[in-house]
Amino acid sequence: MPFVDLATGARFHYEDVGQGVPVVALHGRFGTARVDLGGVLDWLSAEGYRVYGPSLRGYGESTPKPRDFPLDFYHRDARDVLAFMDALKLDQVHLIGYSDGGETALVAAGLAPERFKSVSVWGAIGYFGEIIRPVVQANYPATWMDEETKQLHGITDPNPMVLQWVQALKFIIDSGGDLSIGLAPQITAPVLLMLGEQDRLNPQAYGQNFVDRTPRGQLVMFNTGHGVHEQDWEGFKRVVGEFLKKSEL
Repeated sequence: MPFVDLATGARFHYEDVGQGVPVVALHGRFGTARVDLGGVLDWLSAEGYRVYGPSLRGYGESTPKPRDFPLDFYHRDARDVLAFMDALKLDQVHLIGYSDGGETALVAAGLAPERFKSVSVWGAIGYFGEIIRPVVQANYPATWMDEETKQLHGITDPNPMVLQWVQALKFIIDSGGDLSIGLAPQITAPVLLMLGEQDRLNPQAYGQNFVDRTPRGQLVMFNTGHGVHEQDWEGFKRVVGEFLKKSEL
């Protein structure tokens, strides 16, 4: 797969599959487009879309390394995504994102609403309230990270990296929780927000609050956990497929 150098200083390795209307797909934390969203990329490419799946900075083969999590990393990643679109001369795309990639997608859509035909995210809510603090804190120490993930991203000791992520999310919580909810009214494209009913990190009430602030937002709940696309593949395809088609009208 190709690489592209960005004006923001990052170098992205990315997937490029299919032909047709462009879609940019953003993976989750400690993933890549192929690892997290391989089935989604292949499905959308078969449905007549050209899908670009970048590995965000520091993940997979993208640089700079090591991956880090400064307090504004979601906004930094969003600026990278916009620079990625500039580098590939993608004026307007459908944007999809999973988990941390979904949060990045919501930020990008709020910063540059004219660049997006639609925004579809799952496992993301644009707001980190006090209720999720213990779930965030439980990520450290990083005893949950397997050797395959460490090798994928060139990680020797995951604890400092994960501690940065925890500190960044706690900073957002302590600062009032606004990750992108303040940008929500600026997102002019249709927004589809999908959550699993058992997702402890993304309460339904937070998701509803986000879409209520968007001009054209909707929330769809699934009987799943965090990984909606992994746990209800057929339902996910139906909802996202219909949404993308309506957004083209």
